[in-house]
Amino acid sequence: MVTFLSGGTGTPKLLDGAGAAFSPDEITVVANTGDDVELGGLFVSPDVDTLLFQGGGVLDRERWWGIRGDTHRTHSALSDIAAAADLPDGPQYLDPSRQTEGRDIARWRRFSGIAEFMTIGDRDRAVHLTRTSLLDQGHTLSEVTKVLADGFGLTIDVLPMSDDAVASLIHTEDGLMHFQEYWVAHRGEPTITNVEFRGSSNAEPAPGVLEALSDVVVIGPSNPVTSIGPMLALPGVARALMETTVVAVSPFLGDEAFSGPAADLMEAVGATPNTAGLATAYPFADAFVVDNEDPTEFDRPTIQTDIRIDSPEDAGRVIQAIDEALSILA
Repeated sequence: MVTFLSGGTGTPKLLDGAGAAFSPDEITVVANTGDDVELGGLFVSPDVDTLLFQGGGVLDRERWWGIRGDTHRTHSALSDIAAAADLPDGPQYLDPSRQTEGRDIARWRRFSGIAEFMTIGDRDRAVHLTRTSLLDQGHTLSEVTKVLADGFGLTIDVLPMSDDAVASLIHTEDGLMHFQEYWVAHRGEPTITNVEFRGSSNAEPAPGVLEALSDVVVIGPSNPVTSIGPMLALPGVARALMETTVVAVSPFLGDEAFSGPAADLMEAVGATPNTAGLATAYPFADAFVVDNEDPTEFDRPTIQTDIRIDSPEDAGRVIQAIDEALSILA
């Protein structure tokens, strides 16, 4: 059995090649939910959705988010209405008194839907409507994720990291922002001063997460700070990883991040913004998989390969390197 820790794009790309060493019934994926937001009353779980759409064969693989061929009529109409009515656009948090009303799981991350700042496709929106309605009926996020995974025909187990509210908040020189606001609305441009996983100390890992972490764990080339960091901030998770076998794949090609703002975020939290920083980010890792041109040396087993993933064949090559590392650790 093997458990993958997954953020936005790095680990999902890696999962394309998982069959090179693992069968679907051996795989559990724990997904980051620190990026989740409530937008216009709909609960959006971006990293979970990428796994659902990938497993269901409908993922837009050009962008690695959303549904392939989706339309955006509702999104466009929201912008049109806002412009016609002279309503403001851009990220707009609901009033602080409204942030904690209703579902606890929406806390600290509720945005107005006026001229929504995230592009939500029409079919994508149907998923969020379904998720929100099931949550409103009293189901947990874990239960809803299982329902949706079954509906999309997934052959692997997908668990949200927590049923409780954890928000990845980015402290910047321009003020405090939710990660989605920082990355989507401001395109990662504000200078970061710190990163906060608000709510993590009072949250609990979702049912099944700690059990899954007792198996071999693979951390894919996802952002160590805002993709994997929220999981590590949950009580018991870091301890569980210290007690099991962990292989981490570098999210860096040289000094360039695999995708997203990993380097800026690592620097902001005091870690070296390249592969060497993984020793700080993942002190529990038993082995690393790095690019074959990466000169970084660790005091533990390190497998080198071409870690660029542009196809399932590329992913299979990296999976085989992970399997080699596991063989050394066995």
